[in-house]
Amino acid sequence: MKGLAFGFMALAVCLGILGMLWGIHMAASKDHTLSIAHAHLNLIGWVGFSIFGIYYHVVPTAAQGRLPRLHLALSILAVGSIVPGIVSVKNGGSDTLAILGSLLTVGSMVLFLLTVLRSRAR
Repeated sequence: MKGLAFGFMALAVCLGILGMLWGIHMAASKDHTLSIAHAHLNLIGWVGFSIFGIYYHVVPTAAQGRLPRLHLALSILAVGSIVPGIVSVKNGGSDTLAILGSLLTVGSMVLFLLTVLRSRAR
């Protein structure tokens, strides 16, 4: 595995480890207030990034061009804003970052859809 596929997969594993450590901390502290943010980190970070990485590995032509690199960048921004945004909301703060993260997450998935459709045409 190399290139874009490796980038997604390496980030997936890192985010998965972070999510697991956060889960262990919640269990040890018996405070599950932020479990929804933890779930988003695991689902978008670990699961989503893994699926993206596997797809780009299995369909290497899909990883070519600027669109897939934009997909990686947008995915990083998405998970990097939605998780702290949810934490902010759960702690009584503004929902602006959570909304931005949600929109970036949808945008990331739309870019992935375009990448998948484009690779089908090749």
